[in-house]
Amino acid sequence: MKVLLVIHIIAGGISLISGLFAMTAKKRKGRHTSFGQLYHWSYVGVFLTAVAMAIIHWQESQYLFYIALFSYGLALSGYIAVKNKKKTKKWLTMHIGGMLGSYIGIVTATLVVNVAKIPVLNELPTIYYWFLPTIIGTPIVYMVGRKYKPRPKKAVSESDRISV
Repeated sequence: MKVLLVIHIIAGGISLISGLFAMTAKKRKGRHTSFGQLYHWSYVGVFLTAVAMAIIHWQESQYLFYIALFSYGLALSGYIAVKNKKKTKKWLTMHIGGMLGSYIGIVTATLVVNVAKIPVLNELPTIYYWFLPTIIGTPIVYMVGRKYKPRPKKAVSESDRISV
């Protein structure tokens, strides 16, 4: 069990950091895609260890199972959207929503599990930490989605064409 927890913590730390780097990198091949890959695969580690620990200690931590399932489902949908972008017109919306939604999930889980150990933050009711990441993150997801929303293609008029 201790080995699972160590792997979970390391994978979670990598997910939190690589996700932040992927979000802040320019959206093109290179840093964004490299950190995005690292984010996804470390999230797989978080997911698998969370599910295993939740099953082992179901009474105390069944909520981990549901957070892991839902959050990784978002990460997976964002990851698959990029892999299938030639097949789906709304791949970018799905990618942004899935990846940022999964980041909200991992931040929520991290806060809920650790807030009792953090001075000052532990004075607020734990229920706040279940909702604050979503309350703060949802408008960000919306703004990012609008920023990268595909623009309608402009029709080319006769005057815009260059004759040879």
